[in-house]
Amino acid sequence: MTALRPDVAEPDRDGPADVAQAEGNGLVQLHESIATLLASRGQWRQAYQHLRSAFDLACADQDEQPKIPEQLRREVDRLRREHAEAREQSLRDSLTDSYNRRYLDQRLVDLESGRGASTPGLAIALIDLDWFKQVNDTFGHLLGDRVLQRVVELLQEDLPKGGFCARYGGEEFVLVLPEVDVTTAVEIAEAARLRVERHAWQSLAPGLRVTVSVGLACESDGEDPAARAPVAPEQQLLRADSLLYTAKQSGRNAVAYREGGRVRLAGAASGRRGIAESRVAGY
Repeated sequence: MTALRPDVAEPDRDGPADVAQAEGNGLVQLHESIATLLASRGQWRQAYQHLRSAFDLACADQDEQPKIPEQLRREVDRLRREHAEAREQSLRDSLTDSYNRRYLDQRLVDLESGRGASTPGLAIALIDLDWFKQVNDTFGHLLGDRVLQRVVELLQEDLPKGGFCARYGGEEFVLVLPEVDVTTAVEIAEAARLRVERHAWQSLAPGLRVTVSVGLACESDGEDPAARAPVAPEQQLLRADSLLYTAKQSGRNAVAYREGGRVRLAGAASGRRGIAESRVAGY
């Protein structure tokens, strides 16, 4: 961390003023050291406060304004950049670089508070890799990690404005699609499922095949947006989980959603028979 003390000529003898100056310099050094330690721990606000204290001490009793403010601005700017980078990293999954559960929870709260009754509803897709344990058992966990990374890349393609992907846990991911109607949400989820199915997985390992099952919960479910009651994101996640169960029990590699009171499968899976019932009562 850049020193904040102005250049001071060496005294000829240790008089009272020299002793006071030495004590002041010692306090400046102490505040700088504490600021550096706090910054290394990500405690940015406290680090700034100690930098500010060091600056005030260094400027005390100076006849001319030293060139410290520019140094301080550089230090504060650096701390802010590191703070922003650290915060972004804290919201990312370390393996896949998708957003993590912490970010998902925060954004769902923000989206819930910012939605209006007349705007299109929020859609949440809960996505699970099919037979992923077999992938790990057959090809190894290192390749399994590469599969997860590639799946995230495929899921994040062509998302609408404000949409994002987050890792929900293990091999489960969530697509959050704000302000879309049920038709658009189904198209987005089905396109993502199809990208995963059609990807050239054998380029990673001969015989490798990866598919996903998707439970898609749409707030409006095809109803008039003006007539619908708001649905809490937590409830939508439960609905998405129930529909994911439907997709799994109905043959996997499918998008299950509800429209007009009926559970449906999207795309090529729509012709399958024996669609499983929802696990959530009253849905």
